[in-house]
Amino acid sequence: MIVAYGVANLLQSVAAARTTAHHTFDPGLLVRLASQRTYVLGLACQVLGFLLAFVARRDLPLFLVQASVAAGLGVTALLGVLVLKWVLPPAEIALLALLLLGITGLVLAAHPAHSRPLGAGGVLALAVTLVGLGVAGIFAARLHGALGSVVLGSLAGIGFSAAAIAARPLAAEHTLGGFLGNALLYLLVGHSLVGQLLLGLAMQRGSTTAAVAAMDAAGAVPAAVVGLLFLGDQIQPGREWMAATGFVVTLAAVLGLSQYAEPQHHHATAPGGAHPGGRTPQSAGLRAAGL
Repeated sequence: MIVAYGVANLLQSVAAARTTAHHTFDPGLLVRLASQRTYVLGLACQVLGFLLAFVARRDLPLFLVQASVAAGLGVTALLGVLVLKWVLPPAEIALLALLLLGITGLVLAAHPAHSRPLGAGGVLALAVTLVGLGVAGIFAARLHGALGSVVLGSLAGIGFSAAAIAARPLAAEHTLGGFLGNALLYLLVGHSLVGQLLLGLAMQRGSTTAAVAAMDAAGAVPAAVVGLLFLGDQIQPGREWMAATGFVVTLAAVLGLSQYAEPQHHHATAPGGAHPGGRTPQSAGLRAAGL
């Protein structure tokens, strides 16, 4: 799951960099992105990661699964260095090591257990959150630069977090009829689509690492809290300190990565694809990689 999400982040950022920058909450962006082979391949990797995460949520607590999704950022950064010639400062490399350490602590602290059902109140809360994200996205799409990357990435993280909350009890369904007839399935799809659109907009603002880090940071906490309070997530007896420390370290590393992130590519900002200052929509690194 971690590897699949890491590859997906990289490929989708390349596609977002090639697409004319949008400053409105336009679902048509997903259609334009889907016309690119790179984005479709990235989306396939994301679907694979999603399916693996869905299966993992059947037995594993959300604080582990969602924090592990954040570890995909490390794979993205590593591939960016190897394939696209990104340059990571020493502080960012140290934060990636800290991220790995935090995830390790969470793995050792997690206790497998099936989810409790999510009541009608929880389903209603997820529906209200979906509407709220749509409204917030309309205004956030007007933001530019690093601020736009962080805000839109954070909103995407909340959407994916809500999708994870819906997935945890949904994965416990034993029949096809129960699965297809469960409102959580459609809330999961709705939150995933909105999150995908918000993430695409965030990546267009310039910093892939900032967008993904903000997404992971904003998405980890709500899912972890809801899982522990309402879905029956459990921690190995005597390892509560390890879970808390691992979660805080992971979250701190992700937030730190967003602070050190620098734009790695430029975008087309007009229908003709020309970037102000005469720069092309693709960086030299993208062209050298053949992507």
